[in-house]
Amino acid sequence: MRLPWFGQSRRANRKGSSAASFHTEIIADVLVPESAESVRFFSRKLVKPGKLRRFSNKDFRESLLFCFYLGVAATLPVRWWAPICGWVSGLRLKRHIRKGFSRYALATRAVLGNGVDAQRLFRAMLAGLHRRRLQLAAHLVGKRWSPAIRLEGLDGLQEALKRGRGAIIWCDQFASQTIIGKRALHEAGVEAHQVSVRFHGISDSMFGLRFLNPPMVAVENRFLKSRVVFDRSDAYQVTLRMQKILKGNGVVLMTNNIHAGSTFAEASLGESGWTHLASAPANFAARGGTALFAMSTFETIPFGEYRAVISPELVPAAAKSGRPKPGGMEAKNMAVQAHYILLKRDRFLEAVRLHPDQMMSWSGHERLTDRPDDTALDNDPGTIS
Repeated sequence: MRLPWFGQSRRANRKGSSAASFHTEIIADVLVPESAESVRFFSRKLVKPGKLRRFSNKDFRESLLFCFYLGVAATLPVRWWAPICGWVSGLRLKRHIRKGFSRYALATRAVLGNGVDAQRLFRAMLAGLHRRRLQLAAHLVGKRWSPAIRLEGLDGLQEALKRGRGAIIWCDQFASQTIIGKRALHEAGVEAHQVSVRFHGISDSMFGLRFLNPPMVAVENRFLKSRVVFDRSDAYQVTLRMQKILKGNGVVLMTNNIHAGSTFAEASLGESGWTHLASAPANFAARGGTALFAMSTFETIPFGEYRAVISPELVPAAAKSGRPKPGGMEAKNMAVQAHYILLKRDRFLEAVRLHPDQMMSWSGHERLTDRPDDTALDNDPGTIS
């Protein structure tokens, strides 16, 4: 688990950060009259590439947890899994609370209101991330584990595919989305293509890339038709491949993660919070007439029951009067993109209010440009992953 707002140690500061540095600029503030609010668009340019570490302390911990949960999945009955995850998540609870809870509490209270029990959510979120690790182990050991997975909203997706322009499913970062969400679509007969970054998985070190990440990628790939790996240096080629998939009436999964993209958007969220959304899905929908859906996957009974929800198609009022014709990408329409962003934001907020303890990404309690630290515009907005 990575909480980017966790404070760095003095030793880490002496060594210098291994993270990449970015320069972030405001592209536009676009007013959406129907909701009387604006969406702010940003561009991100790489200033300094990150240093690829060979190994990290996190790799050691994750390796131990990986082996431990493989043993749990292989030898212990399913009814014991959730209690074990809860126990293990409490072993380093004091450290997590000391280093990350204050920022987490500010973000969750800004979205859900001051009445929310942020510490309860924080503890539940940590336990959920351990159950996510055990989900991976359960798929790897080959043990017969058949949770009930209910997929909602499939009819709307199938209806949109009849138009022949493909569909993008814009997924939220709930703990069960990574594997269970893809499995739900696969079991329903949806052959999806996942847009992914090179370091998708557990670790961003050389060791993680070679040993820790491949098992997760392999499990996910069981439920995918293909994986489109996104790299900043070949973004144009990835865009062409996505266009080809969509023109073939394919289904593309994009997780709401802004880290690989060169542009993203910021919108208000809940009581007084802010969220950052990838702009690429809205861009494809606005320019090419691609059907756009939101998706969230929830764990309703730990290791027993899951609920994957595909929203009704996101269709802003500005696009209802005349969808772009298939066959050509129209000029970028930021006004329509802003409508899509707010529709996605609304669906995201509904999902967060249902299961806030399962959300891995809380962008913040203040606007990106209002953050007091000097590096606020040079780094990724905060997420949990």
